[in-house]
Amino acid sequence: MTYSFISRFRVVLFFIILFSFVLVIKLFLLQIVHREVYSESADRQYATASSDLYERGTIYFQSKDGGLISAATQASGFKIAIDPSKLKDIEDVYTEISKIVVIDRDDFMMRALKENDPYEEIARRLSKKEADSISILKIPGVSIFKEKWRFYPGGTLASHALGLVAYKDSDLGGRYGLEREYDAELSRDNKSPYVNFFAEVFSNINKTLFKHEVAQGDLVTTIEPQVQSFLEKILGDVKEKYNIDSIGGIIMDPKDGSIYAMGVKPDFNPNNFSQIKAVSVFSNPLVENVLEFGSVVKPLVMAAALNATVLTPETIYDDKGFVVIEKTQINNFDKKGRGPNTTMQDVLNQSLNTGMVYVEQKLGRERLRDYLFSYGIKDKTNIDLPNETLGLVSNIVNSPREIEYANAAFGQGIALTPMQMTRALASLGNGGNLVVPHVVKEIKYNNGTSKKIKYPTTPTKISKETSTEITQMLVTVMDKGIKAGLDHFNVAIKTGTAQVADNTTGGYYEDRHTHSFVGYFPAYDPKFIVFLYAVNPKNVLYSATTWTNPFLDITKFLLNYYEISPDR
Repeated sequence: MTYSFISRFRVVLFFIILFSFVLVIKLFLLQIVHREVYSESADRQYATASSDLYERGTIYFQSKDGGLISAATQASGFKIAIDPSKLKDIEDVYTEISKIVVIDRDDFMMRALKENDPYEEIARRLSKKEADSISILKIPGVSIFKEKWRFYPGGTLASHALGLVAYKDSDLGGRYGLEREYDAELSRDNKSPYVNFFAEVFSNINKTLFKHEVAQGDLVTTIEPQVQSFLEKILGDVKEKYNIDSIGGIIMDPKDGSIYAMGVKPDFNPNNFSQIKAVSVFSNPLVENVLEFGSVVKPLVMAAALNATVLTPETIYDDKGFVVIEKTQINNFDKKGRGPNTTMQDVLNQSLNTGMVYVEQKLGRERLRDYLFSYGIKDKTNIDLPNETLGLVSNIVNSPREIEYANAAFGQGIALTPMQMTRALASLGNGGNLVVPHVVKEIKYNNGTSKKIKYPTTPTKISKETSTEITQMLVTVMDKGIKAGLDHFNVAIKTGTAQVADNTTGGYYEDRHTHSFVGYFPAYDPKFIVFLYAVNPKNVLYSATTWTNPFLDITKFLLNYYEISPDR
């Protein structure tokens, strides 16, 4: 009997302790973590249903000194609603309200005549001054309510990374970018702060003990707003100069995959996204679209051949200006030969297609495919953004045709996302590792804790020594090709000009090209990799013309802004 009593006592004591613990935690959340929310909600001057006060977590940019800057947050204001059945003189009501806020007369009259509808909104997002001015009028049938909405202080800044919040049927939530990828973490339970306290406590016990829910919080991104702004300005200027169809760029830390900036033009303002007619503008081509990038692929193949020890930078071949593979003639970009003493360094310096066919033949089909796949070109990068697509590389998966491998060696016939391309090229400068590109570095949870996200790296097939060797070759490309006033820095670069695939005929457009440019620096201990591309620039033949000066502007800005010490 005594034992049974003690057992029951322990059970009761356990639940008392558990309840006390939850009570203390709840008080902490109410008084410390959510103090501002509950304080604001206590202002009942303008009552509204709790479900109408839309709450959502904040997304932050992070400046170079670690400061947090709101990229997506909540804005507060007021809205006006009318009850048509209580309006005495709708013309007079319109006149009085329109003196304070701009409202469309026809729209107001249409709503005011709905006598059987007790609630019609006629104006939204009013300031407190406007709300107070209307409230003083005390017009029967006119009510003012508090409201909140998603607000992006930077407007178009990083719009493709951030995404937007919109309705899908009756559900309001993240639809693109980080807003969608982290919708569960950013979403909030929009319940009334005036709900019975003990009912809420026991409700949370139930959630904690019996349900697995994603913890809610705010996002801290890797995006540096000044870098993002500078990149977007460059992209806008280049797009306008060459009347480019689509243009984009990525600035990333090649060692850990942190993205400082990612931009696309055309872009959009998520504060008024309804003005965009083409829904395709909202998708992010940096992770959702694939392109053939041409000669920026050449360093990947050259590094493979160096690692396999089938050649060296000094290896020579006889460049006749063309080579025939399975009855298909492959030419250099200018259809000119460089002679019998053309080195592998010359192949990269002058971007010779014939030289890359030579490299592919020395390497062999299987090794070429294995090395390219080790760079992750057939896999998703696992970036923390939605709708990432795979590269199109099926033509070198067990293909018996030599021409497929020859084309792949100089970047045609295989199509990658810009993010895949950037990650693959980053491995050349970081010692031979594949990083996970990412935009979010930390989640600050509502319970006062935080989580710094760790992203893994995986080795490619190239060694650290090969990474250094191919970097030396790409630094030579820069030194031989561009005189840019960067004498005190080692910068590794490669350009690319590729034909654009015609999805209708299965061939290529004769007059459309994709221009790309990659560079990482300081080359032997890189802090940045910059990848730029432009689809169908007009009246310009080569990417060296399109991208050299913009790349140099970005490079000089980054070196100065981050106060990088010279490395030579």
